Amino acid sequence: MSKFQTSIHEYLETLPLQTFNRLYQKPATCLAIFRLLPPLGKQIIMSSLYVDAPIPLDDMKQWFKGSAGLAKHEEAMQRLKALKIFAEDRGNYTMNATFVDQFRNALTGGGNSQSFGLATSTPDKHHVDIAFLDDYATKQWEAILHFMVGTTEGRPPCKGVLNLLGRSGLMTGGPDAASQGDTDFAGRLDFGVPKITHKGFQFLLQDINTQVWAFLLQYLNMAESLNMDLVEVLTFFFQLGSLELGNDYSSETLTPTQTHLLEDLKAYGIVYQRKRGSRRFYPTRLATTLTSGTPVMLGSHANAAKHAAAASRKTEEEEEDDHGFIILETNYRMYAYTDSPLQIAVLNLFIHLRDRFPNMVTGVITRDSIRRALSKGITADQIITYLTTHAHAQMRKHTPILPLTVVDQIRLWEIEKNRLRPTPSWLYSQFGRQQDFDSTLQYASELGIVLWSNPKKKQMCIKSEGHQAVGNYIRKLISRHKEQAQQQQQQQQRQHVTSAVS
Repeated sequence: MSKFQTSIHEYLETLPLQTFNRLYQKPATCLAIFRLLPPLGKQIIMSSLYVDAPIPLDDMKQWFKGSAGLAKHEEAMQRLKALKIFAEDRGNYTMNATFVDQFRNALTGGGNSQSFGLATSTPDKHHVDIAFLDDYATKQWEAILHFMVGTTEGRPPCKGVLNLLGRSGLMTGGPDAASQGDTDFAGRLDFGVPKITHKGFQFLLQDINTQVWAFLLQYLNMAESLNMDLVEVLTFFFQLGSLELGNDYSSETLTPTQTHLLEDLKAYGIVYQRKRGSRRFYPTRLATTLTSGTPVMLGSHANAAKHAAAASRKTEEEEEDDHGFIILETNYRMYAYTDSPLQIAVLNLFIHLRDRFPNMVTGVITRDSIRRALSKGITADQIITYLTTHAHAQMRKHTPILPLTVVDQIRLWEIEKNRLRPTPSWLYSQFGRQQDFDSTLQYASELGIVLWSNPKKKQMCIKSEGHQAVGNYIRKLISRHKEQAQQQQQQQQRQHVTSAVS
């Protein structure tokens, strides 16, 4: 099973230079990666974009003051060098020429690339509005989340989504499938009911943008097995992030790989296409916020149109407050003003729910409810972050947002559970000589793999990853002792022969 990633930054930093050179041939990709950077990284790029000569390292350091500023500069440059935007050579920083040319085109509108999508020239007879797109995206995305938590809202996801859930480790097909290493449980008839894993519980508490990128990154990991061009897939993801919500775009300019990708993204609610093979498609809010850095707020699909219509009349702060629904008191009581089965199911992961009304549920945070969540792989920080993100507007008027007594108690319950942590390890004992034990202990300590040792009993416990190195070292000691024993035996035999002759 492949590692489940949630950060596009971590994924991009693993790509080789050749891949980045192909990615940077599209202005939309350059702009998308720029939007994903932290503010300091953006500032460095904009300050260097129209400097044609290499920039000496000492000159760039003059842009920052004090040791704290230099530390932030070094951190930002490490990120930019990992993304192959900057290269360091002989004390000079040089920008990637391809990135410079195409990013300039993105800012000035130069070039003839259609990387920002080609808007259709004819009106759509079946035109859809933003409210419809929000409703569609919410239905599709929440259908996946409902399936994960085991609720029966809507239709189950398609086979492609089920395969992705299995390959990513968010869900498993049960003990039979797990023992056979079968993550493609969508095509099995004997897997039983799919079960959510520890990663799945953690996934549910993430914000929507992080969840979407997690799905897309897992799709990238599957791209090669599907004979898809990785660069074309990434380019299309970044292109979607630059499109405008509510506009329709032509699918005729897409490559065969991107056309196939478009069909898969429909199942996630990222794009809308009226029918298979249609010449136009609409990006949803899930697509247009991929690289914007702003949180995605999708209400329940019954109220999506109302939220979309009201969003245009509200400020960003008011819109964020409108989506908060949780009130938490210092006595650990929780009131959630929601009728969404999905939000209620997520709250039930770490809150003991007591009463349910047409538009509200009540509950209480208890030691047992938190320990139940911790046993499923959910961390205290994830619980606190979820409560903070979805706090009601009245809660946001206070600083801090959540009661400190509740926050501290959740962390204490986590510490209480994690007093003992199992660590895979190997126990070494029965050393014949104290010198051998001391030598092996010193070698393992230098490697930083010693968990515990008792010189009197000549025992030590080391990390599992150091077992092979320590085993090889001990085998060398044994071989050396055998050689020394053979040499001593041969010397004794020569002395015996010499004494016999004399």
